[in-house]
Amino acid sequence: MSSTTGAPRLLVQTAPFLRHGVTTPRLMVDVLLGLAPVMVASILIFGLSAILVTAAAAAGAMFMEAVLGRSGPGGRSSLRDGSAALTGVLLGLTLPPGFPMWMAFLGGVAGIGLGKLIWGGLGHNLFNPALVGRAFLQAAFPIGITTWSAPAGPLAVRASNLAWPFMQAAPDAVTTATPLGLLKFSQEHTGAMGLFLGNVSGSLGETSALAILLGGLWLAARRTFDWRIPVSIFVTVGAFAGILHLVDPIRYGSAFFMLFSGGLMFGAVYMATDPVTSPLAPKGAMFFGAGVGVLVVLIRVWGGLPEGVMYAILLMNAVSPMIERATQQRAFGHGRRRS
Repeated sequence: MSSTTGAPRLLVQTAPFLRHGVTTPRLMVDVLLGLAPVMVASILIFGLSAILVTAAAAAGAMFMEAVLGRSGPGGRSSLRDGSAALTGVLLGLTLPPGFPMWMAFLGGVAGIGLGKLIWGGLGHNLFNPALVGRAFLQAAFPIGITTWSAPAGPLAVRASNLAWPFMQAAPDAVTTATPLGLLKFSQEHTGAMGLFLGNVSGSLGETSALAILLGGLWLAARRTFDWRIPVSIFVTVGAFAGILHLVDPIRYGSAFFMLFSGGLMFGAVYMATDPVTSPLAPKGAMFFGAGVGVLVVLIRVWGGLPEGVMYAILLMNAVSPMIERATQQRAFGHGRRRS
């Protein structure tokens, strides 16, 4: 209200009063900046193929968002929030260096269509869209997604990247197994320095633990994710793997190997921490991360595939609402008995 004496008006509003400058586009940009070290490492290790595959996956995701995405307030396209571009980049970095671009494009389309838009758009999806796209590619093109190329330097382009749709390209001259595959099927252990720096075969964004840690530190500084999720994953995997390694050091990799090989670091920092598909309660976040860690080790050691990060995160995405419901803090005074 106001008075005739020129006193300031009394503005009555409802809670909440605290406003924060964080917006969806800003969060997407923060994560993309956090992926910059990983992208640079992938180019240095695998060459220009990293750019081609990642760009194709991002193009597919943005295409699907532009065609079927809903408009936001004021008629603004949902493409402008940056989530589709981020989904495509994340997907591209989980693919092998020699993956055909047309397959990566289809993966981006499937990730947005099946992993996001079919659920009602951003914030409504149950599963991580990038991992949904990779799961689609795993089922549709199992040979292409398990064909690994050795590191070839920053200027390398693989013939298979440029294959025409539904046509078989000439195989690359140098192919090799991943460190997880070498251990699982040949009991061959990979050196620690190769795992840390990333000069080993694998998916584009998963090999360099150093680059992932640098990106993770940026995201932690920006408070973009809940630190409890990656920390609980690392602790669980390290403890579980350490016990198995003590039992049989030849058959089972060390805790260091389990942590720095395959897609564990990348999945823990960039995939499992998705706030839409993981619990928000602090205790729930720790349960979620521990569940991911246990499943990763179980699949790697006793499963038919050498890697299990994708399946572990997707399975925990499915039970995330139940974890959230069970661990959500009770409101003050709620449920108190009446005297």
